[in-house]
Amino acid sequence: MVFACTIPARPTTLADDERVRITRWDFEPGATTGWHEHAMDYAIVFVTDGLMEIDVDGTVTQVAMAAGAAYSRPAGIRHDVRNAGDAPMSFVEVEMK
Repeated sequence: MVFACTIPARPTTLADDERVRITRWDFEPGATTGWHEHAMDYAIVFVTDGLMEIDVDGTVTQVAMAAGAAYSRPAGIRHDVRNAGDAPMSFVEVEMK
């Protein structure tokens, strides 16, 4: 499945130094990150509750996340993320250099 992105998610760099890059992502309902692949391992911490859809090579997984929930992933997985909920969604991404 390819998400029809009419609204891009908004990234805001919070910190970027020799150890980490920290980015806040804000999504309106239906907004997507667009296809991308991380060059570094990373962790996500949700700022808001949200219903997130993750598309990895055509396999779409829908995940309900609560504010404060977190997960991590290794580098190298090509994916797209979409806000599948009815409200704005935000998370902070920490990439480990």
